[in-house]
Amino acid sequence: MTVKNADREAIRHGKITETPLRERPSFPTWALKLTMAITGLIFGLFVLGHMVGNLKIFMPLHANGVAPIDEYGEFLRTMGEPLFPREGFLWIIRIVLLACLVLHVWGAFALHGRSKRSRGKFKRTNLMGGWQPTATRSMLITGVILLLFLIFHILDLTMGQVVASDAFVHGAVRDNLLATFAPERWPVTLFYVLAMVALCLHLTHGVYLAVSDLGWLGERGKGLMVILAYVLPFIVVIGNIVMPIALAFGAVPGFTR
Repeated sequence: MTVKNADREAIRHGKITETPLRERPSFPTWALKLTMAITGLIFGLFVLGHMVGNLKIFMPLHANGVAPIDEYGEFLRTMGEPLFPREGFLWIIRIVLLACLVLHVWGAFALHGRSKRSRGKFKRTNLMGGWQPTATRSMLITGVILLLFLIFHILDLTMGQVVASDAFVHGAVRDNLLATFAPERWPVTLFYVLAMVALCLHLTHGVYLAVSDLGWLGERGKGLMVILAYVLPFIVVIGNIVMPIALAFGAVPGFTR
């Protein structure tokens, strides 16, 4: 057993020093992992619901010309009325998601730092190949990509400050999507697709860790793990990739340019 600042007198008498290798962290590692698991699952449920809502772009327009996805956007803004003011409940969801994002990012970098300090100068070698090991090694990278994508996505389709700023209209979800994923803006479509590939890697391993850290990964929980860690993430990612590609090629009902 290798220790730092070992008590040589104790070692000489065949005793192991009780001096800790490092100071006890103010926030224990198990609590960090639990925080990461809970916030990660919240994000997983959110992207699943978000994907279902986005797929309404493929529904035909109503007789009055209103798009179902615009009705979905209006539903989000009026949830909880009259108990909550307009967009009140939506802002509650946004604040909860923002808090989860801060905790998730902080937990990720804190755990990465602790792992790096524990290994010291020793690096992992002869790592296995395959989907899960690749997802494991790329968790921090895919997490950064998703964070940058989230910032861009909010600026683009929530605030209308970047790509489709000239054509952006608050509340016109369908028109904003058509403007963002126009054929001449193919780099935006490509960026969304690449971000979804990163999401797939991040979700599959992240949900696997969350299910494990929450104690659900037993013999009886293997089926649940497969559904949560593989089936649902791939459904979410495929649904989110199909939408921008279809919009870029004009494959939506009532498409006019």
